[in-house]
Amino acid sequence: MSDPASAPAPRPTILIVDDTPQNLAVLGALLEEHYQVRAVNSGERALRAARSAPRPDLILLDVMMPLMDGYEVLQRLRADAGTRDIPVIFVTAMDSTENEEHGLQLGAVDYITKPVKAPIVLARVATHLELKRARDILHDQNAWLETEVQRRMHENLLVQDLSLRALACLAEARDNETGHHIVRTRTYVELLAHALRAHPRFSAALAGARLEMVVKAAPLHDIGKVGIPDAILLKPGRLNDEEMRIMRRHPLIGAEAIDKAIAQARAADAESGELDDEAFACLLVAREIALGHHEKWDGSGYPAGLAGDAIPVAARLMALADVFDALMSRRVYKPAMGLDETCAIIEQGRGRHFDPAVVDAFLACREQFADIAVRFADPHPELSA
Repeated sequence: MSDPASAPAPRPTILIVDDTPQNLAVLGALLEEHYQVRAVNSGERALRAARSAPRPDLILLDVMMPLMDGYEVLQRLRADAGTRDIPVIFVTAMDSTENEEHGLQLGAVDYITKPVKAPIVLARVATHLELKRARDILHDQNAWLETEVQRRMHENLLVQDLSLRALACLAEARDNETGHHIVRTRTYVELLAHALRAHPRFSAALAGARLEMVVKAAPLHDIGKVGIPDAILLKPGRLNDEEMRIMRRHPLIGAEAIDKAIAQARAADAESGELDDEAFACLLVAREIALGHHEKWDGSGYPAGLAGDAIPVAARLMALADVFDALMSRRVYKPAMGLDETCAIIEQGRGRHFDPAVVDAFLACREQFADIAVRFADPHPELSA
C-alpha cells in the first residue's frame, strides 16, 4: 500500500483564455506536459471557469476578444472575492508600453506578447505559480497564527475569569453570605453598566473591554474580608463600634492584597518584560471596586471619605448593587425587605449614598433587578443567617 504522504502533489491548473482556436492549441500543447490545462474561448466563459472546480492557479488571458475584452475580464475577476487572488498574465499581440502599463495597473502580474516563445511562457508561468504558492503558504500560516492567538487569548481570559471567581468564592466562604450573593451582585453590576455605558459621565469608564472588566471584577468587592477575624466576620448579630471599626478595614485589606499581587507579578516579569499595564487592567478595576464600594456620593462613606466623581465608576455601581442585595436578603438580625421598600430606601439615598445617575439607571431596570433576586435566591434561608 502506498504512503499518502509520499503521493505526488496535484498538478497546478492553468486556465487559458483566447478567442482564437489556434492560440489555444499552441498554449495548451506547450503547457499540458507540466500542468492541468483548461481552455475557454470567451470572457464570459473565463469568468465561469475561474469560479468552478478545479479552480485555476493561474490564468493566461488574451486582451483582444469580442463582447468582453481581457481588461474587463480582469476587472471582474478582481471584483469577485472568490477569484481576486488568482494571478493573471496577459498574452496579447498588443505590445505597446501603454497597453502593458494599463494591464499591470488593472492587476495583471505579467505581460507576454504574441507570437509567444515557449521558454518565456514556461519560465513566466513557473515563476508566478511559485509566487502564488508562497503567498498561499504565508496566508495559511497567518490564518493559523490568527486562530492560535485567538485560542490563547480565549484560554487566558477563561483562566483569568475562573481565578477571579475562585478568589471571590474564597472570600464568600468565610462570610455570612452565600455564593449566590456573588452571582446576584455581579449581574446587578452588569445591568447597571450596560444601562450607563452611553451616559457622558460614564462612557469613558465603561468603553470597550472596560465594561467586561468591571463585570468580571465585581465578585472581588469583598475580597478584603479574608483579613477580618472570624469572631467579627461570623458574629450572629449586629457589630459594636469597635467591631465595626475593624470590619470597615476590609476595603483597605482587599486593595492591599491586590496591590501585592500586582507588585509580585511585575517583579517576576522584570527580566522578561512580557507583561504590560493591560495585563493588570482587570485587577486594577478589582482594586477600585474593593477599595471604593463603601464610599458614598456625599463623602460620608469609608475608607477614604471620597465624594462625587472622585469615587471610581466601578465602585459606584458596586455600591448600589451591594446595598440592594443586602436589603433584599435575609440575615439573622433582619428579615428580607420587599422590592418596593428596598427601592424606596435606594431612592432616598439618591445624591447622598449613591450617584444620582446610578439610581436613575437602577429605577429604570428595577424589574430586572427583582427578577435576578428571585432567580438566584439563596436556596436555604439559614445559609444567609
